[in-house]
Amino acid sequence: MLMKKPFPFLTRIDKARVASTQEVVTRAKSGMQAYVKALTQEGKKSDEIIEHLADGTVAQVIGRIGLSATNPTGLACSKGCAFCCILLGDDGGTITEKEAITLYSALLPFANRPDGRSWHPRACPSLNPETLECRAYEARPMICRSYISTDLEACKKVSNGETADGPGTLAPYHTYLASLGISRAALKGFKRVSTFSMFRLASEAIAGTMLEEALSKSRHKASELDAELKRSKKDLLRAK
Repeated sequence: MLMKKPFPFLTRIDKARVASTQEVVTRAKSGMQAYVKALTQEGKKSDEIIEHLADGTVAQVIGRIGLSATNPTGLACSKGCAFCCILLGDDGGTITEKEAITLYSALLPFANRPDGRSWHPRACPSLNPETLECRAYEARPMICRSYISTDLEACKKVSNGETADGPGTLAPYHTYLASLGISRAALKGFKRVSTFSMFRLASEAIAGTMLEEALSKSRHKASELDAELKRSKKDLLRAK
């Protein structure tokens, strides 16, 4: 897409509306505007910046910066503990196009090998079924990076579909989600902002499916991001 004149990024980001708390929306917009300004100063063209917003790069960067400044204590998480990788439902989490492509590339070398589902039928395909370690750890998406727990027994209960206090997502995940929603609103009419099912994408990569087909099969309907944002907002309000 060739832009005939500069795209009004800052204005569109500022006017974008998304389902989240005001605090999270403000933080997301501030981070996005700072990122766009930095890209502009680097000489990036409008088309390139639009791509960064559309494929989730901006949201991912903002989320990871937030995580780098977060230092949770008293965690029960440990190497080989994979209860959080037993996925309730068929989706496994919302991820961006950038994350989907990165995860696919990390998992493709393990195509047609036993995966986490050999250990548990609802486990993430990214798991090594013998060590219960993530084979795509460095490529894991924001949903995985921000999910923590302070209680191992609570994790076991949640993996069985029970309700328990202990596991949850860190605040940067909510900012990341809001950034995705803002990106979609800001680019409406110019570029599609897609999200994908982590479980489906990982499953297709392990099956050896070609990238474009894997993306097509795991792409969400537009309503899924809206639904995830509403769930995020409920979690935030409940935590207050």
